[in-house]
Amino acid sequence: MTELEQYLQTYFEFDQTDLTRVASFFKPEIVKKGEYYLKTGKACNKLSFIQSGMLRVFVHLEDREVTQWISTKGYFISDLASLVFGKPSRWNIQALADTTLYTIEKSDYDRLGDYVPKWPVTEKLFIAHCFCTLEDRVFSFLSMTAEQRYNILFDSNRELFNQVPLQYIASMLGMTPETISRIRRKQLI
Repeated sequence: MTELEQYLQTYFEFDQTDLTRVASFFKPEIVKKGEYYLKTGKACNKLSFIQSGMLRVFVHLEDREVTQWISTKGYFISDLASLVFGKPSRWNIQALADTTLYTIEKSDYDRLGDYVPKWPVTEKLFIAHCFCTLEDRVFSFLSMTAEQRYNILFDSNRELFNQVPLQYIASMLGMTPETISRIRRKQLI
């Protein structure tokens, strides 16, 4: 079983035949550090699984950049609204390191139901998982302090803090770099 198949199997419930069939639609792709996977305003015509590396999801605003997420190994990446509804992308997605992906093109993604009978149920669970992740992020912004959000991210993605510029992490957590520095100093005491 390939690494992609192993991940798909833990994420979705497939029998081996369907698992192999779905995995066969994903093709290797490499995005070099600094290159864009997607730019704001473009259609996102693919869904990818990150095998290695990391991608930053962000937007340029008039006065600043806002990092929405930093996606690492073992996560899917796309602009879901663009992929599913054909809207222009709201996000830039740029490699922070050389990144190896397994990518399925939208045309193949849209045909998965022709090859895997239980795909509609599986896709529904996938999108529900994405929605729950978003709900968790909204909940954390509404109910947690900056320090609590920092601690949760640090505990779950410690490697980010050694590999990603602090201003990206601060933006993703909805705080300034100064706030994150104060939190870090406080925890060293």
